[in-house]
Amino acid sequence: MIRNFQKSEQYRSRIHQLIPGGAHTYSKGDDQFPALAPAAIDYGKGAYVWDIDGNKFLDCSMGLSSVSLGHAYEPVLERVRKELERGVNFQRPSVIELEMAETFLGLVPCHQMIKFAKNGSTVTTAAVKLARAFTGRNLVAFPQEHPFYSYDDWFISQTACNRGVPEAIKNLSVTYKADNLESLTVLFEKYPGQIACVISEPEKNAGIPEAYLKKAIDLAHQHGALYIVDEMVTGFKTDFPGSIKKYNVEPDMATWGKGIANGFAFCALTGKKEVMELGGIKQKGSEKVFLISTTHGGETHALAAGLATIAEFRNKQVVAHNHAVGRYFIESLNSIINKASLGDYIEMANCDWMPIFTFKDKDKAVSPGMRTLMMQEMIARGVLFQGAFIPCFSHQHEDVDFFAAAFDSALNTYQEALNADYSQHLVGDPTAPVFRRYI
Repeated sequence: MIRNFQKSEQYRSRIHQLIPGGAHTYSKGDDQFPALAPAAIDYGKGAYVWDIDGNKFLDCSMGLSSVSLGHAYEPVLERVRKELERGVNFQRPSVIELEMAETFLGLVPCHQMIKFAKNGSTVTTAAVKLARAFTGRNLVAFPQEHPFYSYDDWFISQTACNRGVPEAIKNLSVTYKADNLESLTVLFEKYPGQIACVISEPEKNAGIPEAYLKKAIDLAHQHGALYIVDEMVTGFKTDFPGSIKKYNVEPDMATWGKGIANGFAFCALTGKKEVMELGGIKQKGSEKVFLISTTHGGETHALAAGLATIAEFRNKQVVAHNHAVGRYFIESLNSIINKASLGDYIEMANCDWMPIFTFKDKDKAVSPGMRTLMMQEMIARGVLFQGAFIPCFSHQHEDVDFFAAAFDSALNTYQEALNADYSQHLVGDPTAPVFRRYI
C-alpha cells in the first residue's frame, strides 16, 4: 500500500505560491485528486509513471488522453531527436511543415487545408472565428453538457466560472442538449439567421443516436451555419484519424489534439478550402481574417512527434490494439463489479476507447465522495486513477489484470463506506468540479 507522499506534500506547499492553481491545466489540480495522491510526476515509461517520492503507478489517463502510444515511446523519441539536432524554430517555415500538412490532410480527405497550434483552445477559437467571418453571423452554438472546449470567453462565458467575461460576450454563445436533434432544431428556430456555427464533439463515450452526426451537420447547413467537429478527445481513439472517418461525415472544420503527437504539443485545425483560405494571404483584395499566429505552432520537434505517431498508428494498427485492450478491460471490470453485487452503485460506460466510471452512494446518487474514496484506494494500490481508463498502445492485458486486482481489493473499502459513510475512510476532502463558481 502506497502511503508515502512526503515530497509531494513539500511540493504542494511551494507550487501554489508560484503557479495559480498549482498546475497549467485545472484538470491536474490538487482539487481533482484525493489528499493521498502524488503531487507531481518525476518521469514515465510505457504505461507507468513514477512520482517524486519514488512511487510507481499504472497510468490510466495517459496525460489526460494525450499520450496515445506510451510515455517516452522510443520510435517517437527517435524522430524527435533527429529534429532537435537540426533546430526547432526558424525565421521562415520549416520544411517539415509541408510534410505534416500533406500527411495529416491525407488522413482527412474531406478537408483541404490545415493550421497548426500548441493547444486545443487555440484551434477551437480559430474555428469559431472562421465560421463567424464566413457566415457574417455572431452566435456560436454548442452542447450545454460538454465539459470543455476552450479557455476563451466564447466558451467560458457559459460555465459557472465566467467571472471576468463581459455580459456582452456571454450573449454571443447559445447552448442546446447534446446529441439531440430536436433541441438543436429549436435553437435554430429561436435564433433564425443568427447562428454562425455549431461546434461539438462527434460522440461521447455513451455513444450517439444512429446517423445523428450526419443529420446534425445537414441541419446546420440548412440554416446557413457551419458545423465544427471537435476531435480533441475522439481523434486517434474512436478511429484513425477519428469519428469523422468512423461515421463518414464531412463537417466544415475539425479540431484535433491530445493523442495525435503522443503527448507533444501539437494541435491542428483542418477544414474545407473555401472556409480555411479566409485566414490566408493569397486572395488579393479580400478582407483579411487574422486567424492563428503562433511563434511556436510550427516547432519542428513537435511536428516530428506527430509524424512518428501517425506512422505508428498506420503501421501497427494501434486503434485496433487499444480497442481490444478496452474491451478486455470492460469485461474484466464488469465481472468484478457483478461478483461484488455492486452494479447498482458502480456503473461503467461500455466504451472500448474510454470507459468511464460513475460511483454512487448508498442511496444510489452520484457521489463525488465515493468517487474520491475509490481514487484514493486505487492510488494506494499503485494505480493512478481518476475515474476513467484510457487505453494506449503500451497497455497490455497484464496491465488490465493489475488494475482489476487493485479494483477488486479497493471494493472492500468501498463496500464499508456504502454501509457507513465515505468520510470515515477518505483522508481530506472530496474532489470538486473544475467549473464551479466558488473555490
